[in-house]
Amino acid sequence: MSIKILTVDDSKTVRLIVRKAFKEFQCEILEAGDGVEGLSVASKASPDLILLDVTMPVMDGVEMLSRLKGEAALKGIPVIMLTAEGGREHVMKVAKIGIRDYIVKPFKEEVLIEKVGRVIDLKPVSDAPAKAKSYTDTADILVVDDKPAISEQIREGFKHLPWRIHSASSQGEAIDFCARATPDLIAISLSLPDEAAYSLFRLIRGNPKTKYTPVMALVVKTETGQQQQAQNVGMSSIITKPIDLKELEAKASKAMNIDTSNRYFATEGDTLVMRLPEFCTQSTVLEVESHVKVKIAGAVDAGLTKMVIDAQKTGALEMAGIKLLFQTMQMCRDLGLRCGLVGNPRVVAECKGFEDTRNWKFCDSIEQARLGLETS
Repeated sequence: MSIKILTVDDSKTVRLIVRKAFKEFQCEILEAGDGVEGLSVASKASPDLILLDVTMPVMDGVEMLSRLKGEAALKGIPVIMLTAEGGREHVMKVAKIGIRDYIVKPFKEEVLIEKVGRVIDLKPVSDAPAKAKSYTDTADILVVDDKPAISEQIREGFKHLPWRIHSASSQGEAIDFCARATPDLIAISLSLPDEAAYSLFRLIRGNPKTKYTPVMALVVKTETGQQQQAQNVGMSSIITKPIDLKELEAKASKAMNIDTSNRYFATEGDTLVMRLPEFCTQSTVLEVESHVKVKIAGAVDAGLTKMVIDAQKTGALEMAGIKLLFQTMQMCRDLGLRCGLVGNPRVVAECKGFEDTRNWKFCDSIEQARLGLETS
């Protein structure tokens, strides 16, 4: 459920600013033009926070605050007061009645969001439950590293994807970028001077706009102490240097909740086809493995009767790849789905080296596999 923020102000302009400031968050903005109306709305809606102007007609903010604190059902609602520069001293006097903070008018949206974010948990609209993105969707990734070659390497490595790579060489540049736009993922080098990576991470988590943005750590493979520290502070994952771009792509996709299954799975007629790539690395195997069970179950539920594993383009399979094939075949048998493997001579030879593969159906093409499974 979205949180409720009640803004009580006789200025329509201020109420409009408040509404605009929180449009990117899971918030319901309630409005009232004076203290009397504000008390009525608060009683009916039980907001999570009240933004209360000091100077208003009919009933001002101070009187409304006093009445709020006098009602058992309302006294626990946190209040942030809004005041003109000249009313700051007056606000400080009434602070003992019970307010969480105050904001001086005129104010910037960023200040309002920051102060509200200290009191309640603001969640961006993008974090609302939604269908996972496809890997063909655009994404903005911020790379924070004082070595330009790293950002360029990632940009070059991801040029086959519609992912936009932005670079920042310092904490200040990163904060400026996040003030302008909210990235889908942030990768921070732990080698930034003066432990700037960790202070930047704290700032990112303290900003309501980036509080839930996944953050990855870039660290030299031998720096095990830094890797442990990154895990301890709560960074989403670790990418070691020199960077394995396939591993980075897989971990970035997972962090951004991107559905990568279409890279490997397709429904062709009454057959589910799983295609393994040319380079079947450990990270690739883990990525495919994460989709196998769901895809096979979905195929059976949809009435499909056959599955073909296409490894024609795949090079050498390590044990993790062989294990993936065994697991996939077993799942198919358990669910009554007929399954065949199409592989190049090298893959077939590697698989036939295992005794448990004696009953596997090896084929030279997907079409041959589909026809063979039809009569098996």
